[in-house]
Amino acid sequence: MDVQLFVPCFIDQLYPQTAFNMIKVLEKLGCNVHYNTNQTCCGQPAFNAGFWDDARDVCNKFLTDFPGTDYIVSPGASCTGFVKNYYPRLFDNSSLHNEVKDTGKRMFEFSAFLTGILKIEDVGAELRGKATYHDSCAALRELHIKSGPRRLLNHVKGLELVEMSDVETCCGFGGTFAVKFETISVAMADQKVVHASNTGADYIISTDMSCLMHLDGVIKSKGLAIQTMHIADVLANGW
Repeated sequence: MDVQLFVPCFIDQLYPQTAFNMIKVLEKLGCNVHYNTNQTCCGQPAFNAGFWDDARDVCNKFLTDFPGTDYIVSPGASCTGFVKNYYPRLFDNSSLHNEVKDTGKRMFEFSAFLTGILKIEDVGAELRGKATYHDSCAALRELHIKSGPRRLLNHVKGLELVEMSDVETCCGFGGTFAVKFETISVAMADQKVVHASNTGADYIISTDMSCLMHLDGVIKSKGLAIQTMHIADVLANGW
């Protein structure tokens, strides 16, 4: 299967190893992974800031960069949710309406692609310790991803998965929300870290590095031992 890779700006600039680990897993599972070096942003930052015309230009480029019929796989639920749910708003009643609809159907968050398209839950990964899973708002509310990542993690050899309290509560990042409302944002992250720590987990795992970066800031400020890991980094571990 040929797969197109979309790497969010966040991961490209700050956590590139997560993208490489996603490629490692996909190739192990028999996918031919292609990366279009012309790709840039999905357009979400401009859209969320209210600059819809500017966002539309960036989104139009995304459509140009990912033509054809291949699946588009991304290690970010936030960008994936934006393409699937908000591109139709930007291009409603336009000549690109059908192309947008088709692109949305081909776009998948990494874990959803493994469980929903490849129908695979055990990739042969190994990670010793206890982990708790954080549902990002984009994954849970925009893409309705809930059980898939947990099924993947339950097949990781040596990993014990435990649920934290109020697991569906936002971590407080929310993109520019963390900048505009820093005090509230940090308090929400602190609450999430407390709930995760109370499980005795060694790791907080999620589909979104933006959430994990936000949580990791609180973890480091409090001097805690718990670590954050993207699910792609977990699934690429141990082989």
